[in-house]
Amino acid sequence: MSEINYDYIAQYIRAIRPESQGILKEIELKLANNEESWPIIKPEVASFLQVLLSLQKPYKILEIGTAVGYSSILMSQYLQPGGKIITIERFDLMQRQAKSNIKKANLQDTITILEGNASDILPNLEDKDFDFIFMDCAKGQYINFLPHCIRLLKDDGILVTDNVLHKGAVAKSKYLVPRRQRTTHTRLREFLYEINHHPQLISAVLPFGDGLAVSHKIGGKNIE
Repeated sequence: MSEINYDYIAQYIRAIRPESQGILKEIELKLANNEESWPIIKPEVASFLQVLLSLQKPYKILEIGTAVGYSSILMSQYLQPGGKIITIERFDLMQRQAKSNIKKANLQDTITILEGNASDILPNLEDKDFDFIFMDCAKGQYINFLPHCIRLLKDDGILVTDNVLHKGAVAKSKYLVPRRQRTTHTRLREFLYEINHHPQLISAVLPFGDGLAVSHKIGGKNIE
């Protein structure tokens, strides 16, 4: 298996999913044709985000890890009128590709890219009213970025974090994981433990794609 689920299940789910349109389809085709090598969210993760966002109808979204802008463009379709997305990207190549794709989608007034390291940008963000945060960046940084996500997320907001099972390695003993991956493995375990035990969050870890964590911020409410 190349993912954490059986390949034939992932292939079936992807086969029945409606085709993307416009710039999203263009980005997918470039990836499929190996014209470019860049990360975008897996189709089943995209479908999950579409359902979740269509229910929540957010006004303000924060994304940590823009890549080429695919997920920002996808999420923008479910914003309330006048809604905005702020997305953070540190790599120059990704920034250029994202700007080009966002311009093609005519979303320059909706999606703002903050260029630089999230570790530098997040502490200086003063907005505390994001309805939705999507974290899809360096997996080893999730545990470090979590306090900022909780601070910036409004009560009743949702945090979605991608690739949290690290190809299933997180569920294995660290001794079964290559030494070079053990630090990431350990930090992901810390992150998953924290979101499942944090007093302000109700969380679920979903075993599809490369693992997806969904956390609902309940603020001052008590968990029964």
